[in-house]
Amino acid sequence: QVQLVESGGGSVQAGGSLRLSCQASGYTYSRYCLGWFRQAPGKEREGVATMRSDGITSYADSVKGRFTISRDNGKNTLYLQMNSLTPEDTAMYYCAASRSWCSLSIGAYNYWGQGTQVTVSS
Repeated sequence: QVQLVESGGGSVQAGGSLRLSCQASGYTYSRYCLGWFRQAPGKEREGVATMRSDGITSYADSVKGRFTISRDNGKNTLYLQMNSLTPEDTAMYYCAASRSWCSLSIGAYNYWGQGTQVTVSS
């Protein structure tokens, strides 16, 4: 069974930064497409950033230039560095892994963490 556990969320003032982590177990991390998603109250879950097994990344337009996805294969850990945060970034953030294609669409992902809350105050 694949397990994904997020950490690093919290409350921060607008303009601040946070780094989210996702610790994975139960599979070879480098063979999957990995992604970060978020869901704000009353909204659908949306893709934030993805990383292919070859390291190629993709970002939602709303976070380009502010967020950076990365990984440490030796630690089986995925990261999301979040800079210049705004209240619009407030959401529950989830990491996920796909055994098939790599996409910002949630339908591509087979495994999900429980999420970590990010709250940005104005």
